[in-house]
Amino acid sequence: MAWKVELDEVVQRGLRKLDPQIARRILAYLYERIAPLANPRELGEALQGSQFGHLWRYRTGDWRIVAEIRDHVLCILVVRVDHRNKVYRNRP
Repeated sequence: MAWKVELDEVVQRGLRKLDPQIARRILAYLYERIAPLANPRELGEALQGSQFGHLWRYRTGDWRIVAEIRDHVLCILVVRVDHRNKVYRNRP
């Protein structure tokens, strides 16, 4: 069972601003490691807290991917990609 990966518009813009090598590594991780899994929760960890209970995080090097897993449509919606030092802070 393959999952569909969707990128939020903010994530798409952010990936274009990153170093191309880092962006390729993040996208390869999503499409080659996460999407083919039967259960994408195998490689990720749930975010803690009541407002984040539906979000999952994935690590690829120093970068973090925050995603919402939609089981009913087999879709992984990536809502944030950022460096590990910044990803959990509020957006400016």
